Amino acid sequence: MREKGHAILDGAHVVVPVPLHGSRRRERGFNQAKDLAEHLGLPVVHALRRARATAPQVSLAAARRHANVREAFRATRAARQLAGKIVVIVDDVSTTGATLDACARALDDAGTIEVRALTAARVVTRPP
Repeated sequence: MREKGHAILDGAHVVVPVPLHGSRRRERGFNQAKDLAEHLGLPVVHALRRARATAPQVSLAAARRHANVREAFRATRAARQLAGKIVVIVDDVSTTGATLDACARALDDAGTIEVRALTAARVVTRPP
């Protein structure tokens, strides 16, 4: 990810992994976004938290994904250090971008000057 995402990482100050809800974290035993973020060569800041549990995005139609994660993320106290910074959100997969968009909104509210995103994979669908 570091090599392929160098253009996104260049000039960024920190990476912020997409958080799991506590219940999902306990169930899974790890946070894949956190694990990915730790290998990108930038400081990892846990600047987001899940304000509420959400249905897994993979189980939802594209049209429902934005509503599912709307206002699901909140900035943590650690986000205060991101004011005026360029931040890269890290997640494992992007399908519609709904999760990344919801996270970016929370980081924008925390005062970041720019929010970028880097994912390990992107779902690509072909037109019918």
